[in-house]
Order: sequence, then C-alpha cells, then structure tokens
Amino acid sequence: MIRIAVVLLMVAFSAAAAAQAQKLGPGDAVRVTVFGQPDLTTEARVSDKGTIDMPLLGSVKLAGLAPSEAANAIERALKKGQFLKNPQVTLALTAVRSRQVSVLGLVTRPGRYPLEEAHVALPDIIAAAGGIAAGGKQTVTVIRDGVTREVSALDRRFELKGGDTVYVDRAPVFYIYGEVARSGAYPVTPHMTVMQAISVGGGITPRGSERRVKLRRTGPDGKVIERDARLQDIVKADDVIYVKESIF
Repeated sequence: MIRIAVVLLMVAFSAAAAAQAQKLGPGDAVRVTVFGQPDLTTEARVSDKGTIDMPLLGSVKLAGLAPSEAANAIERALKKGQFLKNPQVTLALTAVRSRQVSVLGLVTRPGRYPLEEAHVALPDIIAAAGGIAAGGKQTVTVIRDGVTREVSALDRRFELKGGDTVYVDRAPVFYIYGEVARSGAYPVTPHMTVMQAISVGGGITPRGSERRVKLRRTGPDGKVIERDARLQDIVKADDVIYVKESIF
C-alpha cells in the first residue's frame, strides 16, 4: 500500500510539473488568485495578443511564460503600480487551447483540435475528428516542423505536439468491371492478387471467363499499358481489371 501511495504521489507530482512547464499561449484559460485579495481573483482566456485583463493592472502579457513565471510577472506589476506591497500570486492553467493540431483530409470533421493533456496519442486526436471517413487511408501523414512521416492511424505510441498537422489521404484503390457481380472501386490490400480482387468484386458472372482477364496499369511515364492478367498477379493502386465474356 505504501509503494502504491508513493507511485500515485509521483504521478501527481509529474502532472503538476508538466502543467507548470507548459508555456501559456492564445486561447489558454487561466485562474489568477492573489492571496488575501478576493476582489483580484480573475478567470480569463489569453487573447490573440497574448494578454489577459486584470483588475487594477489592465492588460498583462502572459504568452510565452510558464504559469509560475506569469504569476511572478503579475506580482511585479502589482508592486510596481504600488497597489500591493508584498503580493502573493498564484496562476493555474485551467484549459489548454494554445497547443493545437490540424487534422485534415478524409476525416469526418476536419479542423483544429486542442491537446488538452500533456500526452495525446495519434488515435485519440483522429477519434476527436470523428474518425477516418470512408475511403480514407489507415496510414496517415504527420507533418512536424516541416518534416513529414507516415504513421499508422492506430499507433498509440505516437504522441502529438502542438503545431502538428495530421493528413488522411485517400486509400489506394483498384477498379474492376466487366463480367463481375459488383463492378466498382475497392481498396487495395497488401499483396492482393487478381484472383482476390475478382473475389472482392463478387466473383465472375456465368458469362465471364477467368481466362479472359485484362489489366490496365499506368506506367511511370504516364502511359497506360493493357495486358493479359494472370490470377496470381499482384494488384497495385489504380489498376483497372476488366473481365471479358467467355468466347464459348
């Protein structure tokens, strides 16, 4: 029991330390308390200019300061203005809005989302955006400080930082038509064969023939090449599979 209590105390201390290390920015909500001066208690949101309005002081710039540094700045302002001789100020960060992530592309609700906690995993912010929309890729692109990386949308080990951009691109698809039960566009899965692609399309109709399957693919030069497809050929993104009628 003692060991558990110590662990819980360490976790609480770490969380408090993280909150104190968080630099204030526009949109953050704070509560300012001046000991013995209830009339000076202020709950405010940091403006786009990085300031809050305080009784007696008016506009006070807090952006870029940790909560403890902001409290010290208010104390100095109260002393300098000769409003209080020895003010004791505490400032608590009550809601984080300055650390935001942009979630764009094929998600249900694209937009900017705040990182409310010190550690936010990628799947959580995608869930906040309503999840990946139909046709979206399960591997997303994260842009951080101008550097892009591909990350699985389910990777809970990947933590986001303020200023990150998460982009969900269209999932790779292939197209199948002709003598199949369900013509259309379908997602390409790793190592998918032509036989599996035909199965996804509902299989060949009685009029079709698995010996008369064509595959059209765009090459690196942009030219479209059509050839006979074998059932074990690997399907790539944007391939077009055409099942022709049997000649018998």
